Amino acid sequence: MSESTPKVTDATEASTAVGVDPDYPVQPVPPGARKSLFSLSVVLLGFTFFTPTMLAGAQVGAAFEFWPLMGVLLLGSVVLGVYVAVIGGIGASTGLTTVMMCRYAFGRRGSILTSLLLGGTQVGWYGVTVATLAQLIAQAAGWESDLVVRLLMVAGGLAMGATAYFGYRGMYALSVVSVPLLLVLAAWVTIRSFAETDGLDGMLAQRPTASMGVAAAVTIIVGTFVSGGTQAPNWTRFARTPRQGFGASAVAFLIGNMLMLFFGAIGAIAFGQADFVLVLFDLGLVVWGVVFLIGNLWTTNDNTAYNFGVAGAEIANSPSKKPFVIGGVILGTLLAVTGIYDSLPAFLGWLGILIPPVGGVLIGEWWSRWRGGVPEAATRVGAVRWENVAAYTLGSLVAWVTGELSWGIPPVNGIVVALLAAVVAGRLVPDRSRA
Repeated sequence: MSESTPKVTDATEASTAVGVDPDYPVQPVPPGARKSLFSLSVVLLGFTFFTPTMLAGAQVGAAFEFWPLMGVLLLGSVVLGVYVAVIGGIGASTGLTTVMMCRYAFGRRGSILTSLLLGGTQVGWYGVTVATLAQLIAQAAGWESDLVVRLLMVAGGLAMGATAYFGYRGMYALSVVSVPLLLVLAAWVTIRSFAETDGLDGMLAQRPTASMGVAAAVTIIVGTFVSGGTQAPNWTRFARTPRQGFGASAVAFLIGNMLMLFFGAIGAIAFGQADFVLVLFDLGLVVWGVVFLIGNLWTTNDNTAYNFGVAGAEIANSPSKKPFVIGGVILGTLLAVTGIYDSLPAFLGWLGILIPPVGGVLIGEWWSRWRGGVPEAATRVGAVRWENVAAYTLGSLVAWVTGELSWGIPPVNGIVVALLAAVVAGRLVPDRSRA
């Protein structure tokens, strides 16, 4: 990846004169708005510090002895981290969000599908997270009223959307406070977990209570954030160099995600409890459990709101993401309040098969066409780039089939096939965008 940030113009360049959103949802981030490696790492760590990741760690932890477990967690985190770091570096190189890169890769109209897919999935997850937060707070406080739970959903939905509304600055301000606090609290409970089992020897003496193969375990680990990681360019585009974008993504998705998996697995082994928050409750730390829960889910959900905000801006070709953040927050909160979220996790999990091949196409497109710089104008690309649509379709099909047949790691299979198909397409189909 080139260490320079290429000049990229677009049909929206006229909007630079007036009222540009400081998060540049449909434009490349200019050099003066770029952030430090520390800043990017904090925001991305806030994104990956997510309770369901710890639940995945607990699920995997029940199936392996201690040292094999560490190896499986490391392998899964490396696979996820390398993929996200590569696409994160590309985001820094182009200065564009994932959905805007899709405009170049799939065409002006072809990108609408990926924007709906990426943004719509995030709206759904926003509702699921809002509901989870409200239910666990009500449980901790002993509130059984259904009305109270729904009021908590509304309050939580609006609060978590507020930091996304203020963009990168709001998410950084929240993450710089919550990430260190979450790390300290999780580390303290890990120490308590080792004490509960009489130290490392006790951990080594634990025996699996479930059965799971290495491939299945790695699939679970990668699946925790492969869809979210595909949208890492939404933040790494603020990096000063591609190397910083790569590094910030590696810190968050390899190290940060690995820590969340580790904390979840260790807590489950020591206390027989898959939910880290409930481990805190069992330790009598109800208040700290609530603090951890709020910080953990908030730092992820404001990133989620940001994702559907920039996706909406791309679809509407709008210079501001804010109206779409507001609309998505309202819709996601309604999904929570109405109870529709109960049917969403399985559906959204299935979309994990459909989203990763998008990243594969973007990496393949960068490798075959963009290494010398992104095209000067997206308007030259055409309505639909059918060769990349075909590459994406093939990747999604392979991910689904291999999932049904339990071959390898389905999301990774989809990424690799889509990437290779996009590279082949880049070699065979003329690049009309540079004509």
